[in-house]
Amino acid sequence: MNKKLLVCYFGFYKPDYARNAVLIRGLRENGVDVVECNVAESEKWRRCKLFWKYLKVGRNCDVMVVGFSGHTLMPLAWFLTRLPRKKLVFDVFVSWYDSNILDRRKYPRKSLMALKYWIIDWAACRLADVSLLDADEHCKYFVSEFSLKKEKLKTILIGCPDDIMYPMKRQKNTTDFLVHFHGTYIPIQGIPFIIEAAGLLRDFSISFNVIGKLSTYKEALDLAKKLDLKKVNFLNYLPYKQLAEHIAMADICLGMFGTPPKAMRCGAFKVTEALAMAKPVITGRTPAMEEFLIDKENVLFCEMGNSRDLADKILELRDNQLLREKIAAGGYETYLEKLTPKVLGAELLKIINNINL
Repeated sequence: MNKKLLVCYFGFYKPDYARNAVLIRGLRENGVDVVECNVAESEKWRRCKLFWKYLKVGRNCDVMVVGFSGHTLMPLAWFLTRLPRKKLVFDVFVSWYDSNILDRRKYPRKSLMALKYWIIDWAACRLADVSLLDADEHCKYFVSEFSLKKEKLKTILIGCPDDIMYPMKRQKNTTDFLVHFHGTYIPIQGIPFIIEAAGLLRDFSISFNVIGKLSTYKEALDLAKKLDLKKVNFLNYLPYKQLAEHIAMADICLGMFGTPPKAMRCGAFKVTEALAMAKPVITGRTPAMEEFLIDKENVLFCEMGNSRDLADKILELRDNQLLREKIAAGGYETYLEKLTPKVLGAELLKIINNINL
């Protein structure tokens, strides 16, 4: 009888963060034993605790997967997987350099902090046998930016838990056509373009729910006030189950529309979550999104950074029920085919099995 594969999921990762939860559950649904070697990043002596926890529960594993976000843990993970040698998989998911320097612009590109983030990304991926990203386009960026071998980068699309995000009926609290967005207000999401589109649609019976809150929240409120928008409802973060209930109320859901280069090469949880709930989705056309979505089949694409085009696409879906239903059905079929925990777990298992030490 063959021994079951034992995977140690390792790091300071948040177990309930969708990326980690989906892959852990997906591996288990594919017959893999997964032990979680996890310490909260806020704990004191966290690296020492993680080391001893690994010796207690993870040292007999066949594979170590470093969960997101584990960039700075890769030297420790590399050390622990040397003797005896084990397969080491790093779910890099995003580049710290790309996110903090190019997207959020926390520091200038020519600064010590930019160099620090670049080195962290470069070193972390070099230490792994395989690093995981969310799109082929994202892998191409890592090959180009960090001079990595393309065979060491693999794509696992963004999924979401199908026990929380699934088609459900919930009565909306407005007679208006209801447009839903949730996110963290980072630049790639393009919230100003959503608010500007709402301004262009002010004379139509269309309401917007915008859920989330981060650094540019005040700017979004100020823009809505400047445009005198009465039908844009700003809501704070919601627990995941309550978020699903709000998605269920919507007529359509929005993806991302920002223009930073990162937006061209990454996926979005909000898109997958809407697909899982069989909601028609409008999102910006990007190479990464086009890897698994087809315009007017399982999504409606619009131009990135173009509030006029976004407004036109919202009206198109409002006025065309057949297209809404077609996109919703096609999107849900895509979710079942490519984005469930079990499907993504099978993809990860295949990647693991193909690692040659």
